This record gives sequence, C-alpha cells and structure tokens, in this order.
Amino acid sequence: MSEKRRKMLENAKRILVKIGSGVLTGKDGLDLEIIENLVNETAEFSKEGYQFVIVSSGAIASGMHRMGFKARLQSLPQKQAAAAIGQGRLMRVYSNAFGKHGLVTAQILLTMSDLSDRQRFLNTRNTLSTLMEWGVIPIINENDTVAVDEIKFGDNDNLASMLANIMEAGLVINLTNTKGLYDRNPRETEEHTLIRTVTEITGEIEAMASSEADPLGMGGMKSKVIAARKVITFGIPYIIACGKEAGILGRIFSGREVGTLFMPMEKHLKSKKHWIAFTLRSRGRIYIDDGAKKALIDQGKSLLPSGIVRIEGNFAVGDPVNCRDSKGSKIAKGLVNYSSEDIDRIKGLKTDRIEQILGNKPYDEVIHRDNMAVTMAAKKR
Repeated sequence: MSEKRRKMLENAKRILVKIGSGVLTGKDGLDLEIIENLVNETAEFSKEGYQFVIVSSGAIASGMHRMGFKARLQSLPQKQAAAAIGQGRLMRVYSNAFGKHGLVTAQILLTMSDLSDRQRFLNTRNTLSTLMEWGVIPIINENDTVAVDEIKFGDNDNLASMLANIMEAGLVINLTNTKGLYDRNPRETEEHTLIRTVTEITGEIEAMASSEADPLGMGGMKSKVIAARKVITFGIPYIIACGKEAGILGRIFSGREVGTLFMPMEKHLKSKKHWIAFTLRSRGRIYIDDGAKKALIDQGKSLLPSGIVRIEGNFAVGDPVNCRDSKGSKIAKGLVNYSSEDIDRIKGLKTDRIEQILGNKPYDEVIHRDNMAVTMAAKKR
C-alpha cells in the first residue's frame, strides 16, 4: 500500500469514473456481471458520502449485439444507428442495477457544442451539481446519434477529461481492459512493465502509449494519456486501471498500488482557463514576436496589437485562437476581442492607434490575460 496515494485520495469525494467499451462488453453485448459488480461498489461508496459521475461507453456495442452484428461497424450512419438502438438498453441496465440499492440514475447525452458554449458549459455544471446533491448518479455518454465529429475524431476519454473540470472532480478513474500504462505494448511483447506512477507526462511517456483501440472502442491507451494530461493540468489525480478486476474501486480508494496513477500538477489552470485550453477548438492563429512571447510567458501580460506579426484564419470577436511564436510553436490560446479582419489592420501598432485605424477602441488588448491560457510546454521552454 502506498501511504502517499492514500493521503492524496482520502479527500477526493467527488469521483468521475469512465468505463470503456472493453470493460462493458460481453457475449450479450453488455457484460451484465461486470456492470453489476461496478454498480455494487459505486453504490457502497455513495452511501459513505462519495459523489459519482459515470462516463459510460457501450451504447454502440449494445446496439450491435441487438442487431446481431459481429464485425466492427465502419460507416458513420451505422455507428449512429447502433448507438440509437443500444443507448436505451445501456441506461436500463444501469437504472435497474442502481435501483437495487435505492439509488436513482440520470441520463445526460452531450456533444462538443454543449461544452464549447460557455453558457451551456455552466448549465451542464449546475445540472451535475444538483444531481449529485440529490444523491443521483449521472450516467453520461456522447450523443453519438447526432455528434458527427465526436464519433469521427473524439472518444469518451476526451469527454471525461472535460467533465472533470465541469464537475470539479477530486479524482478521475479510467477503467479499461488493461491494468494501466506499460512501458511497452503488452500485445506485442512479453517484456513489459506496468508503470505505477507518472509524475510528469513527457514525450517518452506518450511514446509508450499505443493508439491501438479495442475492437468495440474508440480510443487506445494514447487517448487515455492525452486525457490524463488535460486532467492533471487542472490539478486532479488520474488513474488508469482494469475495470474487470473484482473490487477495483475499493482497492483504489484504500491507496493500494493499483493501475497507473498520474500525479496532479501543483501549479494548475483555473476552471475558465482550462475550458479555454482544452475544450474550445481554435478558429485561427496569431503569430507574435519575441517581445510579446516574453510578456505572455514570463510577465503574465495580455496580448497587445504591437506584438502581433501576422494572422491566419477567419474568426470573429470572442472566438478561441492559438498564439504561436516565430518558430510556429504554440504559446497560448485565448478569446479574441477583435475579429481577424480588424486584427490584421492593427497588427504591429501601439494601442493608441487602434481608434484611428478602426474608428473605435473597445479594448486595448487583442486577448486579455483573464481570457488566455498559456501552454505548460511554453512555460518550460
């Protein structure tokens, strides 16, 4: 048992559990025994004061079984249709299992647009907070039937990493069909070692993670490590563990060396900046000079038009935009106070010239510091 682990986790009472398809699927589409075991554990800890949010895969796999499909679905309409068929059964299984313990479940289906809009983001937070206060177990999944981008490019690892910020989790547990992150792909070699603790996600750590996914899943170990980076940047510990192991949650909460623990960063982003950095999709690029780069990274300043060299893309006021240095390296992401057209007209100029060029000057800053998230990599360079 690790005393350091136990102490770090003992105050984590708000838990996000992501359960992958590789854990949930069985001969009947859904592995009812595994789900029952996980629900029993979750219910036990809920009665001890823990608050849970579950991000659950399994809708597509359930729908495939219902239709008698054996091979992995290839086309987007097929995946959407399977999700539509399977989501109802998935929720029914959870509802029945938690109902045996007197617990109520709630279904929430989300798309990226629900989280990229600030008001809807906050509405989601308020809904989750209310459900947890009521002792209800939210079961969350991507709205696969309509979310084209989520099926094509996203996965529930990514969704869970964003929800960790929304619900202000004390711990994220990603349950998969492997014991954690190995130094080598265990499917390719017998010479592999389970990494128990990751204090920093380096290029070497990322290289250890395979992008190979479970036949019924969306993401491989690489997507879990990418998700871990987002979560620990918010100051939340992140554990990858095997969801098929009996008593897995109890072993984790007791502080045992289970799975791979990604340690949270001591200096972490606040909620709004985490939302900007990891939830919003950039609409363009602003290239800045070395003076502006130093001001952003070392002095914590806002971005002024004088430090802008050029821009790429078409974007409007309030859109998220990446800031890059002269070498093209990403420095920050922020919400712009001016459109791409106006920034192109005032780039390189002092702030007192903005009104002369544009006819008005609502802001001195192109991106205010409060609406900017500087990348951790940039701070280390």
